[in-house]
Amino acid sequence: MSKKQIEECIRSSLEAYFKDLEGEEPHSMYDMIIGIVEKPLLDTVMQHADGNQSRAAEWLGINRNTLRRKLVEHKLVTK
Repeated sequence: MSKKQIEECIRSSLEAYFKDLEGEEPHSMYDMIIGIVEKPLLDTVMQHADGNQSRAAEWLGINRNTLRRKLVEHKLVTK
């Protein structure tokens, strides 16, 4: 799947979300979307990095300590 295909998938999902609101105003969408996307992103990258947090952090472009904190927050690793 290309970057463009991922973008279209996200766009389609957001359009469906707005349709499902049936005119209601959304609230805190940014936090909601990040929360929904972040866990599977981290989980999948960690699997492909064979559990190597340093490699996964490099692939994600974030600090290893930030990755570790996020993994704990999402209960993907224990403290």
